[in-house]
Amino acid sequence: MSRVQVLSVASEIFPLVKTGGLADVAGALPAALAREGVAVRTLVPGYPAVLDAIEEAEAVHAFAALFGGPARLLAATAAGLAVFVLDAPHLYGRAGNPYLDPHGRDWSDNGIRFAALGLAGARLAQGLAPGYAPDVLHAHDWQAGLAPAYLHYSGGARPGTLATIHNIAFQGLFRADLFPLLGLPEAAFAMEGVEFFGRVGFLKAALHTADRITTVSPTYAEEILTPEFGMGLEGVLQARGGAVSGILNGIDEAVWNPDTDPHLPFRYDARRTISRRGNKRALQRRLALAEQQDALLVGVVSRLSWQKGLDLVLEAWPEIRMGNLQLAVVGAGDRGLERAFEATAAAEPKRIGVFIGYDEALAHLVQGGADALLVPSRFEPCGLTQLCAMRYGALPIVSRVGGLADTVVDANAMALAAGVATGFQFAPAERAPLERALRRALSVWEDGEAWRRMQRNAMAAPVGWERPAERYAALYREAAGLHRGSTLAGGPEEGVELE
Repeated sequence: MSRVQVLSVASEIFPLVKTGGLADVAGALPAALAREGVAVRTLVPGYPAVLDAIEEAEAVHAFAALFGGPARLLAATAAGLAVFVLDAPHLYGRAGNPYLDPHGRDWSDNGIRFAALGLAGARLAQGLAPGYAPDVLHAHDWQAGLAPAYLHYSGGARPGTLATIHNIAFQGLFRADLFPLLGLPEAAFAMEGVEFFGRVGFLKAALHTADRITTVSPTYAEEILTPEFGMGLEGVLQARGGAVSGILNGIDEAVWNPDTDPHLPFRYDARRTISRRGNKRALQRRLALAEQQDALLVGVVSRLSWQKGLDLVLEAWPEIRMGNLQLAVVGAGDRGLERAFEATAAAEPKRIGVFIGYDEALAHLVQGGADALLVPSRFEPCGLTQLCAMRYGALPIVSRVGGLADTVVDANAMALAAGVATGFQFAPAERAPLERALRRALSVWEDGEAWRRMQRNAMAAPVGWERPAERYAALYREAAGLHRGSTLAGGPEEGVELE
């Protein structure tokens, strides 16, 4: 089996910088792919946190003026990852969230910041770093979306390209007056290019120009072909036909392992889940809940947003509170939802505990201490939190969309009888179906043996990267074969650098 070199281009990567599941995927996939004969190096922006994490680095190229300022391209290792770092202080030298300013708004120059990432990725793919010639460029989400476009319009030799949609709701749309600054040919600003309803669309550019397109679950790959889920890009995806596929995400089973997790006061595995009781008490204490082992403790670890369906939880609370149930919420997002959860918790502090923000250790404690995990999303490309929950024996209660539908076996009568259920699904994502799902969960919870059987099923489910890595490796080889025989030029001319 031939070895394949892949250049991954991503705006975040765990554990260096993380705002969501994209970082987890970019960080975990390289190790899984190494077992499939695929070597991955990841290009990431030089945020302060990334530069601080670098262990060894070598400058492989200097840009005299990359979109308005000097920049360096570093080949480095950081937290065991092989990375290229685009060190451009005028673009990335900002602490905090990589996309938002201190007021919570998008940085006004995000278009330029991530065009630079795409351009650097394209030039790396064409031989910018001496001795490095990848077979495939893999662009993650809109922030890397211009990388395949720059390659497509370069006219020169290039590797195969693959674009992954992690969430089609985030498309990287910018005003048309950005286009002249990008260095793309005039013909690229067209319906069959980067133009999207009069604006520059970074994700649209990737979907039109990449050789292959993936998204993060098979069901989501089907959903985004429809107007309900396609967010205006369903026509582009339909036109690409067989180039679109869904590969289910996995989780890093070394990071998410209840038997070794340093964030858990009591560690356990599927044979000794009794230790979860200690974690449940610790979680109840942390969030000032009543210490009741007999209450069904339902966790939420989520961005608080309309997409995630967390408003439905508030709507359903009057019904939820009637059962022997507690709620532990960890998340941040929409300020209105944050205030509503805080107010609900203040009114019934022993029944609902809320932590506004993100705390990695607390997220692990929720997975290791809650009895169930609630994910009521209106749409969900894959979702990783339900995979972590299954690994930790917190039975997921999920809406039947996207990757949630693909990963959780609903506890219907047949699945319970066959002994294969791993959680609870409901549809549509509305208050009444959510309430019914919670009542079903409470009913099984009251049958201790049935709950433990489901728990064992969930903890045995394949949630790692082994199977997804096999599919990615096959797709990389397919994409690489489309351009096999072309010779890379050995490096671009200085003219690609943009003031």
